[in-house]
Amino acid sequence: MELLEAFLTYLTVEKGLSRNTLDAYGRDLKKFGLFLKERNCALDSAAGADIVDFIETLRREGYSAASSGRFLSSIKALYKYFLIENIMDHDPSENIQTPKKWERLPKALSMSDIRELLDARHSGKTAMRDAAMMELLYSSGLRVSELTSIRLGDIHFDAGFIRVTGKGSKERVIPVNLRAIEKIKHYIREERPEILRKKKQSPYLFVTRRGGRMSRQRFWQTLKAVGKKIGIDLSPHTVRHSFATHLLEGGADLRSVQKMLGHSDISTTQIYTKVTTDRIK
Repeated sequence: MELLEAFLTYLTVEKGLSRNTLDAYGRDLKKFGLFLKERNCALDSAAGADIVDFIETLRREGYSAASSGRFLSSIKALYKYFLIENIMDHDPSENIQTPKKWERLPKALSMSDIRELLDARHSGKTAMRDAAMMELLYSSGLRVSELTSIRLGDIHFDAGFIRVTGKGSKERVIPVNLRAIEKIKHYIREERPEILRKKKQSPYLFVTRRGGRMSRQRFWQTLKAVGKKIGIDLSPHTVRHSFATHLLEGGADLRSVQKMLGHSDISTTQIYTKVTTDRIK
């Protein structure tokens, strides 16, 4: 697996990919590597037929076309690296097409569902923190990893924007509405010192009682609990989808939505134009 480690190092140093993305590449390619090992084949000696058989194995194991496509993308990136580094003189994945994906539209909540989410009552000693996180998640369309990574210095209250670091360590500036700003200020002033209390100071905005930053998993659990209370199936991705859909329904242009979501390719954002058309129908 030395070649795989070298590839992941390349992605870190040359491409600046995030830890989550690197972990995804690592998982996909380790599975592919084990598949090849059972055939007494190494990563740098695989043939196109081996890759096709691997994708077919994924299908039999119950992986979706989208998941199989992700595996193939990781494999193609690996062999592109092998060509660059002269580890191989040909790309065995070159003529293999991505499994056809069925069209799956993002699930967007209605405005009434969003109001229920943002107006929901939170209890306990972290009620203000949880309310502020829900508000910011929707009003700025953040990824959950971006939300939990926000530092105190990233918020500019007077100017009304927040600075976040997204996929590929790309930084972007996103506007924050007044309601979210007020909830964040209230949390920082009234509750955050109590949460940290005997712990060291933390540079992160949303903290836990242990003094660390809020984890993605913990926030996901909090969001699920709120959803259960108000009778709505919630996930961070659903809220982000709703942000984009509602912006387009409100007349925002596609390029602006692309910038706020942090999509590198506008074709990724274009899926939402289909969502809004379907909702209008």
